[in-house]
Amino acid sequence: MTVRYGLIGSGMMGQEHIRNLNLLDGASVVAIADPNDKMRKLSAEMATGAVSTFNDYKDMLSADVCDAYVIVSPNDTHHDILLDLAAANKPLLCEKPLCTSVADCRDVISRFDSVAAPVWVAMEYRFMPPVQRLLEEIQNGTAGTPRMMSIREHRFPFLPKVGDWNRFNSRTGGTLVEKCCHFWDLMRLAMDSDPVRVFASAAANVNHQDESYGGRTPDIIDNAFVIIEFENGTRGMLDLCMFAEGSKWQEVISITGAKARIDACVPGPARFSKDGQEQTSQLVYSHRAEKQERIEPIEVDHSILQAGDHHGSSFFQHQRFLKLVKGEISTPEVSLEDGLWSVRVGQAAELSASTGAAIDLESI
Repeated sequence: MTVRYGLIGSGMMGQEHIRNLNLLDGASVVAIADPNDKMRKLSAEMATGAVSTFNDYKDMLSADVCDAYVIVSPNDTHHDILLDLAAANKPLLCEKPLCTSVADCRDVISRFDSVAAPVWVAMEYRFMPPVQRLLEEIQNGTAGTPRMMSIREHRFPFLPKVGDWNRFNSRTGGTLVEKCCHFWDLMRLAMDSDPVRVFASAAANVNHQDESYGGRTPDIIDNAFVIIEFENGTRGMLDLCMFAEGSKWQEVISITGAKARIDACVPGPARFSKDGQEQTSQLVYSHRAEKQERIEPIEVDHSILQAGDHHGSSFFQHQRFLKLVKGEISTPEVSLEDGLWSVRVGQAAELSASTGAAIDLESI
């Protein structure tokens, strides 16, 4: 059985999805909808088989040529597209964030309550091989009970997008929603608890300050510290810098318990490495009793790394989503509720950064 995929959106991330679906047996991109002629044509040429293209995703839905859909359009379009897709009752993978606001997320969840087909929210960072190993070590008790989690992401600035939609909070939800929903999701998963309070300090100091779009300067933040308190008494912290593409590790994700600290170290895309080659990720174990570090390289197939900028995670996520579509697993690994939680924390963090106050999640 070959699952026929339809993509709504065909920009940079849409093309990453196509490249990864091309690597999967039993998957074929058969339809692409995007109002941008150039992106639509480029993406259709990238797919391995015959592709029907549509200027309007509603025409693609009416054609009914797909078994599953992937939403890869700008963040602020997700809400309306999701509501239109509910009637299709087909398996659906929606890129993060689920929506740009908590209210829209709740509306989507309400509308899909009576829809039988599964919806998977694309939280790629869960599926990076070094992060999968980190989660495995948490389950094995290697660090002891997790008490603290920190994520340092020092990376490149937001890339140009069609229509420059990613330069403004009104379209993205804000950096702490758009970019960081991955991290709030990962913290909630790893700490096995729901967030209760958020404090953020953030600013726009370097990136995009010399850009102008219709007389408007971008308002998205480019650096932040965020602290999250969880219901079970654990804490998480994010250290975000969006003008640090020279860093050896793009992400360092750390879990600390009474026994050890474990760091998952993830390189950025090859284009930002010194030699232009893909770098090997690793796990670093710092054992309290042994007073020493142990390093475990995490190898990822080169062809999978070449298919995207997210260290193989898009491929492994699609591999598992395909199992869901085929009925080999019964429920999405990342649910609509998970998508809502990540937006709740991101919205609280944006509010905290703008007001200087700690925000209780009950208010969001």
